[in-house]
Amino acid sequence: MTAPVLSVVVLSWNTQALTLACLRALHAEVPRHAREVIVVDNGSTDGSADAIALQFPQVRLLRNHDNRLYAAGNNQGVAVATGEFVCTLNSDTEVRPGALDRLVDFLREHPGHGAVAPRLCDPDGTVQYACARFPTLLTALCFDSWWGTWWPGSRVQRRYLMRDFDHLHSRDVDQPPGACFLMRRAEWNELGGFDERLSLFYNDVDLSRRLWARGRAIHYLASAEVLHHRGASTKNFAKMLLIWHQNRIVYYRKHHGRLGEAWVRVCVRLRIWEEWWKIGRRNPHDKGRRRAERDHLHKSAAELWSS
Repeated sequence: MTAPVLSVVVLSWNTQALTLACLRALHAEVPRHAREVIVVDNGSTDGSADAIALQFPQVRLLRNHDNRLYAAGNNQGVAVATGEFVCTLNSDTEVRPGALDRLVDFLREHPGHGAVAPRLCDPDGTVQYACARFPTLLTALCFDSWWGTWWPGSRVQRRYLMRDFDHLHSRDVDQPPGACFLMRRAEWNELGGFDERLSLFYNDVDLSRRLWARGRAIHYLASAEVLHHRGASTKNFAKMLLIWHQNRIVYYRKHHGRLGEAWVRVCVRLRIWEEWWKIGRRNPHDKGRRRAERDHLHKSAAELWSS
């Protein structure tokens, strides 16, 4: 058996239909670079693991009893990988023919680059604006808040989300789409993979930042295309927003110090107050619903501050 050049790690959690479609796309071609596919099922309750084992017996399937979340699950998959290169691939993607081979080719031809990622598209072919610059302290204030709606906050948002880049051409970027991220396995191991304190969010941003810190550029390769069903893997996760804020605080503490963490906590409080006000605007005459939504907001905030 030919030793794999590329190890593809697919993390699955209650996305049976999408995961099977992802695996069908991976096995729909004979790749130029031999590959192995590793699926980590994170305690799915929808029968995903059994369906994968039945339909794709050639896949290496790791079954977890519970949801270890994104960072730990991917680290678990890469730990058993044997390829020269490793690709973390979301279960809500479908790689187009030749896409992964092109990514491997790029890293082989550009030893100065540490990672490469493809262009993501919606099912209708629309290009997803998925690249971003590293978040700054101003990003923490403006992202997902009233402050980013108006100038100059809107300008901060536009810069962070790279709205000045059409995503149709290849270029180096700070952080490419995390849904499909390819790098050398040896370098992944040197960096320790994803920081598991960033359990669900910001782990790819952090890894990209650590690559850049060691002088390793990251490339966005527009000629490699991957279909991406946006948010399908997280939309049903009840604590998604809470974990997003928790992970954001950890990220800013790690890369901006204690003052950065304190600043983000202020930004989160402002966002909570904004949501409190919005709940009142949404329910001007329904006191019961208004009270229930604000109680839920209060409980979520209390859980955030206690973490």
